Amino acid sequence: MEKYRFYVLTAIVSISGFTQGMLLTLLSVILERKGVSSSLNGFNATGLYLGILIASPFMEKPLRRFGYKPLIIVGLLSILLSVTLMPLLQGFWIWFLLRLIIGIGNQILQFSTQTWITSTTPIEKMGRTLSFYGLSFGAGFALGPLTVNFIDIHEIIPFAITSIATLIACSLVLRLQNDFPEQTSSAQIEGNVILRFKQTIQIAGIALLPGFTYGFLESSLNGNFPVYALRNGFNIQSVSILLPIFVIGSLISQIPLGILSDRFGRKKILSIILFSGTASFFIAIFMNTPFTLGLCFLFAGMFVGSLFSLGISYMADLLPKYLLPSGTILAGVAFGIGSMLGPLTGGVAIDLLGKGSLFIILTTVLLIVSFLITISNPEKKC
Repeated sequence: MEKYRFYVLTAIVSISGFTQGMLLTLLSVILERKGVSSSLNGFNATGLYLGILIASPFMEKPLRRFGYKPLIIVGLLSILLSVTLMPLLQGFWIWFLLRLIIGIGNQILQFSTQTWITSTTPIEKMGRTLSFYGLSFGAGFALGPLTVNFIDIHEIIPFAITSIATLIACSLVLRLQNDFPEQTSSAQIEGNVILRFKQTIQIAGIALLPGFTYGFLESSLNGNFPVYALRNGFNIQSVSILLPIFVIGSLISQIPLGILSDRFGRKKILSIILFSGTASFFIAIFMNTPFTLGLCFLFAGMFVGSLFSLGISYMADLLPKYLLPSGTILAGVAFGIGSMLGPLTGGVAIDLLGKGSLFIILTTVLLIVSFLITISNPEKKC
């Protein structure tokens, strides 16, 4: 039953990744064709991540009261309803609202699945286990942008695919036995959300930066790169191929990096991959063809495509188990903030700076986080 549960949870997160990858790329292309500016296009993409931020503070109490299974079902149904309505109710602000609801659903899914997995995984296997989790999300995210090729046949096809996959996931979840997160013996900590968040940040605040960075990268690439590429002479087919290449890179290295982080330590591996990812995006500034840019995306994905799962593993190393739900919430908040800043910053940069602007922004963010992780010295959990 434990193996079945893990397979179902990883399948759910792959659907979450597929939904995000599809919507970021598909809607940005549709809005670009409608003549929407890159800044407003980027703003519309932030709706999904605003939903993540709105939902995050309210996740822990329902989880402790109702358990993992009911929350996962609510998250899946939120996504199913919104994705089904998108092709029927088109409009800039309607899509923004539906993206916000999908963001809430995605946050429910990722919070519930991450907490369930980290709470039931031995610490010595955390990196490897969460690398499979990241692999599932990445595989879904890689397939999502490919649906942009269907819009010339009919715009409803990508939305229909997502709806069907979500329905299948719901049927799998119904077979799971419900479970609850570990409680603490301290009534003061148990009843005080602010105190738990404060303790989590004090112990593992540095472990939230990889999630922030991954959110910034993911949303910038999928929300801004289609606009950036179309304005620099690339066609839609090139965009639909280049974006999955980044995720393919992360799929290649996800499990090896997880195993290496179990053996050599999370901080050391995070520092190495962050500096390597910085170099990859810096080189991309000067690349002008799909092939050379694709190579940069491949290596960047291999280095920094595992940031989120490694960040969660690092956080689990540092926190006591009763703080893991709070840590997962804050990881989602960090991811959401990074994901909101990514399209906004990238969209403005494309409008103002032109060629190379997107990769200059990504290089700068990665370099700053690289130094912060390297010089940090967090204490281990009690």
